[in-house]
Amino acid sequence: MRIALFSHDSLGLGHIRRNRALAFALARDLSALTGREVSGLLIASSPEATRFDLPDGWDWVILPGVTPAPGGYVPRALASSMQGLRALRAAAISAILDQQRPELFIVDRHPFGIGGELAGAIDQVRGYGCRTVLGLREVLDTPSVIAAEWEKVGGPARVAESFDAVWIYGDPDVYDPRSTGEVPATLAAKAVTTGYLSQDRPDDGGVLPAGTEATGVETAGGGAESFVLTCLGGGSDGGSLASIAVDAEPPDGHRHLVVTGPQMDTEEFTRLRARAGAATTVIRHCDDIPGLVAAAEAVVCMGGYNTLAELMATDTPALVVPRKGHRAEQPRRAFALAAAGAVDALTIDNLDADVLSEWLAGRVGRPADRSNIDLTGLATVPRLAAELIADVRAEATALGSETALTPTTAPASTAPATTSATATAAAGTAPSARLPVTLEETSHAV
Repeated sequence: MRIALFSHDSLGLGHIRRNRALAFALARDLSALTGREVSGLLIASSPEATRFDLPDGWDWVILPGVTPAPGGYVPRALASSMQGLRALRAAAISAILDQQRPELFIVDRHPFGIGGELAGAIDQVRGYGCRTVLGLREVLDTPSVIAAEWEKVGGPARVAESFDAVWIYGDPDVYDPRSTGEVPATLAAKAVTTGYLSQDRPDDGGVLPAGTEATGVETAGGGAESFVLTCLGGGSDGGSLASIAVDAEPPDGHRHLVVTGPQMDTEEFTRLRARAGAATTVIRHCDDIPGLVAAAEAVVCMGGYNTLAELMATDTPALVVPRKGHRAEQPRRAFALAAAGAVDALTIDNLDADVLSEWLAGRVGRPADRSNIDLTGLATVPRLAAELIADVRAEATALGSETALTPTTAPASTAPATTSATATAAAGTAPSARLPVTLEETSHAV
């Protein structure tokens, strides 16, 4: 069984890490559910993707990348117009999927990629019976912003026509985008919530050494020391929080580890490291952020989906300081989880070094109880995938049985009956009415 997952990856590491977690869950559980071996491809466009390992039998395909810009996107590095890059990406995606012939294609967040680059590929794979899934994080943005974005890709009906299912990776008792209108009724009819993709997530490909010595969180004698953690995801937009973190005083008996993320500007990283006090260690990257979160006495972080999904699998107390501007996604998530009692949340405007020092001192040694949150998404997704694949195989079997009966029941005067294989292929490739997909880029990059 072949599976493909796509993420457009314009900012941060969240999209690829979410799809990677799904790949590990599908590799772990789908074989037992279906009795078939499972392999797959993750189509991404972040140069950081190959930093992360994959299950046996899975691999990365890295496209030329894009980056957010006023009014949409621009090529990340390739000397090309956006129109040329979009055409190149679309051709590559179609060729990859034509060769792989997946039975399941999971698209992360943007139904047709950047500027409609996936539209042809989705029609292509559906033509031979591949099931298509749109995977959505639980918070998208303000309803008015998202409504405009749905319209720019052809409207909710166009999206619903192109996908067999919509999976929402969250707990509706915390935040339900169907209720807010972020997932409109046409799509909500195909949508199910999975729970957060939290429990049994893979680590980031590295092993956290005993005592976290590899991170520099150690005593002068080389032993492990209690520590608090600030982590900034990819790091491209975490400078404000990092600046406050390096000025904060860690609690007595603790060190402060600040992980900026690999995408932070090199000069900014160097300045932060130079400013850090004797009790604070600043590093760019750790191979096992989930392990660090679990080992820390308290965590300060931004409000990205993956950061919080991983955090909620632990009992580590957390202060979430959501990204300011760009989208309303992070503040809406942070304060919804705070209302559910899972985290504390503050805006960056209400945070300074003194406030952060006080919060850290008050929260170390006080484990958080998150047992009221549905964190089982990585167990739910393989079951949903198995059901989708079983449905299409049952349909193919039924169609084959019907066409096999045709020659014995048709009148002698009719034209020769179509063979079962031909009839099945014809049914699978029959064109359907399609609404046009505009190539205009959204004004709110993700």
